[in-house]
Parts: sequence; C-alpha cells; structure tokens
Amino acid sequence: MNRADEDEYRQFVAARLEPLRRTAYLLCRNWHTADDLVSITIGKLYRHWRRVRAADNVDAYARGVLTHSWLDERRRPWRREKAVDELPERVDLNLPDPSMADRAMLLESLGQLPARRRAVIVLRFYCDLSVEETAQILGITTGTVKSQTARGLEALRLLLARPTTTGGDMS
Repeated sequence: MNRADEDEYRQFVAARLEPLRRTAYLLCRNWHTADDLVSITIGKLYRHWRRVRAADNVDAYARGVLTHSWLDERRRPWRREKAVDELPERVDLNLPDPSMADRAMLLESLGQLPARRRAVIVLRFYCDLSVEETAQILGITTGTVKSQTARGLEALRLLLARPTTTGGDMS
C-alpha cells in the first residue's frame, strides 16, 4: 500500500472506529469481544483497502465485514464460553434509572435472538439500513431480511412482555 492509500485508510478508520465499535457491541453484547471484532474488521479492511475504497458504499462494506466477522467468530467452538459482566462483590446502588433498566432489558432480549436474526435487527434498526442494503451485507434475499425482521421483532416483543425474575438468568 502506498503512502496516500495508507493515509486515506487511517482517516477512514479514525472517522468510523466508534460507530463500528458500537455496532459490534450490539451484535455481540460484550465490549471486549466488540473490540476484538473491530480489530479483525480493521485488519481485513487494511488488507483489501483498494477493493474497499472502490466499493459504492465504503461504510456498508465495512459493516458487512464486521457482521461477517461476528458470524464467523460465533461459529468457533472456543467462542461459546460466556463472559460475565458482573463481579460477585457488586454493591447494589438502589434502583437504576428506568431508562437504563429499559436499555439493559432490551440488550438482554436482543442477546437472546439467534445470531442471524440479531444481525438483521441491528443492521436494520441501529444502523438504519434498508432491506436491500441489509440483504446485500448478509448475502441473503430481501424476502429473508423481511421475514427475519418480522420474526426478530416478534421475539423481542414476547421477550420484553415477559415478567422479569429476580436473580434469574435469562440467557
């Protein structure tokens, strides 16, 4: 890669790093894994930068690489271990802000969706992509995107309508 290409690549990464990281978090629900996914994605983009920058929509290309990297990582047996965010000696600080509780419940419910369905929901509603853009990124038909979106939203509605249990694990 020549110097001009590398400078262009660095500018792209600097501008898109946080949005890619947030998207990765929504897919995997773990900040450490999200950072790993972004690192993998950035490496793949660097190796193929000439092809990437020639794409019609570089952001969509990058999101596609990120989503495929996440799906690939989920297939690896050693990635099936569950990381926990809560430490055993956690202090309860009264009731959380309702908006934070709602957000946590939504993220927990999102995490219960199958990987492909979760990817469709994140790309459609967090990344605000069209049905066609989502289909292109995931390499599926628009009909599959529509059906996975409908099923994913219905599953989220059912999960969010369930009464919460204290101390129980919903995963």
